[in-house]
Parts: sequence; structure tokens; C-alpha cells
Amino acid sequence: MEDKKANWIACSSVLALIVVIIVAHATLRLSKAFYLVLGVDVALILSVFAWLAVRRHYNRRRILLESRLAEGRELRLEYSFLRKVAGVPTKFRYKEIEEATDGFQALVGRGASATVFKGILSDGTAVAVKRIDGQERGEREFRSEVSAIASVQHVNLVRLIGYCCVPAGPRFLIYEFIQNGSLDCWIFPKSERRSRPGGCLSWDHRCRVALDVAKALSYLHHDCRSRILHLDVKPENILINENYRAVVADFGLSKLMGKDESRVVTTIRGTRGYLAPEWLLEHGISEKSDIYSYGMVLLEIIGGQRNVCLIDKRNSRSGRKWQYFPKIVAEKLREGRLMEVVDRRLLEDGSVDEREVRRLVFVALWCIQERARLRPSMARVVEMLEDRVAVNEPPETAMIVVDLLSIDEQERGDPNCPTIATLAAHTVESNVASSSCSFALSVLSPR
Repeated sequence: MEDKKANWIACSSVLALIVVIIVAHATLRLSKAFYLVLGVDVALILSVFAWLAVRRHYNRRRILLESRLAEGRELRLEYSFLRKVAGVPTKFRYKEIEEATDGFQALVGRGASATVFKGILSDGTAVAVKRIDGQERGEREFRSEVSAIASVQHVNLVRLIGYCCVPAGPRFLIYEFIQNGSLDCWIFPKSERRSRPGGCLSWDHRCRVALDVAKALSYLHHDCRSRILHLDVKPENILINENYRAVVADFGLSKLMGKDESRVVTTIRGTRGYLAPEWLLEHGISEKSDIYSYGMVLLEIIGGQRNVCLIDKRNSRSGRKWQYFPKIVAEKLREGRLMEVVDRRLLEDGSVDEREVRRLVFVALWCIQERARLRPSMARVVEMLEDRVAVNEPPETAMIVVDLLSIDEQERGDPNCPTIATLAAHTVESNVASSSCSFALSVLSPR
């Protein structure tokens, strides 16, 4: 419509200018004034034609750009749809993250190098925004987490919705929000939870959580194109959803491992109380390291207490001693008093089946065998938990971690006290004397 109007105006203007020329010729004849009017009119007529040409060229470019923009918009919508269907993370702008978290106001949790905030996306989706600080370590953790979790899809693994990278600033990972918090809030006493949501998880729910975590790790170890090692399995990294099912999270220490590789070497340390002996002794890590950590978590689920903790001991020179819960469980098993290791809060209603306790304890003790080759695979652990295969009583293990922890700082100068290298020699087949210092620091220094 606008083009027709413009053409009509142009034609009218040209005709009017031609009429002016005719009238001028009739009145002025071939005088200088006539030639002046003629020149001006011709210039105006040429200007009109030039304006029409420029306008036509501009309209063609505008139509072409609009068609390209429309096509690009359709492609972006289709690409966004396909990304959501395939579960591929979306790249967010910093402004979107800031608006979603209301200026990073709702703090959910804080770790060694990351902080988690709750947020709401523009479409109403509740998310957990993990801000990873630090340059070198932050970049390493960001890459590890994205490479591990970006392409995996499992009901018991946290879903990565998107990410955001700020030049020379923090990195952000946007996860689905799990409203019931982490497992530690549901199995440990209230004094450890402070104001976080939680409670006492029932025995049935604990068994289900143990199976969910085992299935998640089995998927990572056996069903992905590259074997994924989590390397930080602990209650704080296991979330509980609204149906009290477990969701494994926090892949900041994870490693990708080829199917043809038997072990990899890493200098990163995990969390005290969940590290496998071969990791502490720098013999390389494998999926067996995750299995060891899972066994330690399973014992904590059963007993409702930390595997490693300090207790008051009057006959000790320092007044405190390390308590190692797995050793207590092994002793109670030998004495036939296995029910004494179960969380006392669960024994009040009498809903705990002793046969289930025995099976879970057997599985946990198999998982924490200090010789990695004796530990079952996570696929085998799933079968054990589902009672599809018989679970034999595990062999006794040295548990040198408790021996090391029992060495009081004031007792280390005692010549009768065993050395770390001597204790470590009982755990693995190879010589570990050169790793003794690293072993001591790793056990006593959490992530």
C-alpha cells in the first residue's frame, strides 16, 4: 500500500513539473528565464526518479532481511525445541541469571569453590544456580561438570538445564531445583542440619535411596559412551526429591574414562571419610573408587551417623579420639549384634527388617574392601540390593584408616606407635612407602 502511494505521488510530481515546463515555454518562449525553469524542473524530475530507485532498492533489501530474520527465528525456535527434547543445556545471559535469582538473594548452600542459589526462570521453572568462583580451579570444575553431566539422561541424575560464562568472571551452572535438599539432612541428627529442611528418613525410604544411588552410579560406569567417575559420592551430593527418591548431583570432581582404560591418575582430592585407599596412596583411580565411596555412604544411611568423627576420650592425651563407624559395624557383625548399628530413631517403630539390614551391611562391607579388585561392580551392587543374587558375607579387611586416625598428634612421637608406611603396606599389593606423606595429608584434610 505504501509503495502504491509513493508511486502515485512520484507520477503526480513528474506530471506537475512537465505542466510547469509547458506553461513556461508558452509564456516565456526561449528566454533565459525559460531555460532556468527548465533546468530546475528537469533536476526535480531526475530527483524523483532517483528517489524511486533508492526506495525500490531499500525495499528489496528490507524484504530480504525480514525473510532471513523470520527464517532465523524459526530455526532458533526449532533448535531450542530440539535442545529441550534432547536435554542439551541452554546458554543463558548473565542478566537472565541475575533476574532469575533476584540478584542472587536466595542462598541455598555453599561449598569450597561454589555457591548455590535458588531461582525462577522466565517460564516459571524453579532452578538451582551454581556459581563457580575462581579462575583456574573454577574453570576446571566447570568443564568437568559440563562434560560429565551435559549429555547424560537418567532419572536419578540431576538435570543440567543450562550454563552461563562471564568473561574473566564466575561460571554458572543451572540445574533443576530439588526441593527436599540433600541426603545428609535426612539421615543425620538435627543438630547438623541447622535451619535446612529435613527429617528422619524411614527405613523403606533409605533402602530406596540406596538403590537409586546405586542405579545412578551403575549408569555412569556402564551405560554411557565414556565411563564417568563421579569421585565425590557423599550424602551432601545426593539430593532428595518430592517423592523421596535420590538424585545424584555435583560433578565438579568427575572424570571421563575410556572403556579401554583401567585407571586414571588425578591430583584432586575428594572428601575425608569417602576416599578409597588406592586414591589416597596415589595408585590411580577407577570406578572402584566410586564404589568405595558408595559403600561408606551406605553405612551412613544405615547408621544415621558419620563414618569418621571425633569423640571425647578421657584416657587419650589430647582428650579426643577418632571414631571409625565401619570398624564398629564389622565388630558388631562378628558379635552377632548387627541391629545395634542401625539408626536408633528407626528402631522405635519396629519397621526395620533384620534381614534387610544384614544384606545392606554385607553390600556396604563388600564395597569398602581395601583391595579394589574385591569390590563388586555397581551393576552387581544393584542386583544385590534388589535381592536378585545372593550376598555372601564379606571377608574381613584391615581398615587401616582407623589405625591412622587413632594416631593422636601427641602420640606420633611414640616409638611404639606404628608408622603410616607400615599401616599402608597392609592395604595394597604394591610398595607405598613413597606415598605415606600424601596418605596422611589426604586422610586428615577434607576437600
